[in-house]
Amino acid sequence: MCNLCNISVNMKITIDKVAQKAGVSASTVSRVIHDNPKISDKTKQRVRESMDSLGYFPNSLPGGSGNSATRNLGLILPNSSENLFVNPFFIEALRGIGVEAQSRGYNIMFSFSNNEEEEVDFIRNYIKSRWVEGIILLANRENDQCVTFLREKDFPFVVIGKPDHADTTLWVDNDNFRAVYNIVNLLIDRECRSIAFVGGPESFSVTRDRLDGYKQALATRGINVDMTLIGLGYDFSEAGGKSTMEHILSSSIPDAVVTTDDFLAFGVQTALTEKGLDKIAVVGFNNTMRGHYQYPTLSSVDIKPADLGKNAASLLLDAINSTEKKWTHRIVNTILIERDSTAHLRG
Repeated sequence: MCNLCNISVNMKITIDKVAQKAGVSASTVSRVIHDNPKISDKTKQRVRESMDSLGYFPNSLPGGSGNSATRNLGLILPNSSENLFVNPFFIEALRGIGVEAQSRGYNIMFSFSNNEEEEVDFIRNYIKSRWVEGIILLANRENDQCVTFLREKDFPFVVIGKPDHADTTLWVDNDNFRAVYNIVNLLIDRECRSIAFVGGPESFSVTRDRLDGYKQALATRGINVDMTLIGLGYDFSEAGGKSTMEHILSSSIPDAVVTTDDFLAFGVQTALTEKGLDKIAVVGFNNTMRGHYQYPTLSSVDIKPADLGKNAASLLLDAINSTEKKWTHRIVNTILIERDSTAHLRG
């Protein structure tokens, strides 16, 4: 009974009444609710005292979203429960998101699935239940249904990966095109002429961008693209990398292999070892810890997933706590970490 009474009383106290009592505008009250750094401590104190005296607590975010000020962020991971924490990328990205969110007084909730329709259902429930103030998508597909749904609902979100309509979306990514472009050029400089490419599903922007970098590097150096050296798998797994490499080896023996994920690279190395082709250079992506213990140890691109996560959370929280809609993005630098899988090319 008391809980119902409290809700009833709170519904009568509006943000306008708080603003009137504090002698400020309603937008200033909204900024104080979200602890906007542009509001002075003196004004914040006055507004909070007015809120306390009126018995007001914030029911919704400014901007008409109708979402409860829960101080929670929702995460959507494109993976099944079995594989969720197998790939260290997600662990590191979550770490970066968690550190940034906690430092700004937010918690995180996450859902996982490898089915777009189910992911949209999770997002719909997050919004309808008012559990979260914004959504972080940890991957981006071509014509992504999650992005489309969030746009339709005008709900705050950020994407890790360059999305469609990037000029009107918050997103964080590496320069995936440039990273692979540089790797292929490095391999060519070291006398590799036949370079294979093993990637995940083409529906993911990261695969398309890295494949474009591969093709452009070959074209720049006057080397024709051989489609028999390009293999795109059904996922980013070790098994997928192995089967894709086996298919390539059935028609061609390359000098080197560039992959878009360390787990794909591990599968590639297994396929090469089984064929007695240990001297073919292999490069992975994500610089996972296991790469240190492979035989040979794996050269890999460090994409700094914790920084990607941190920047994604930062962009989203800045947008949530601002009355201005600013579309922007951030690029996180990459670095190639060379190990034994390419060492023999250095002479």
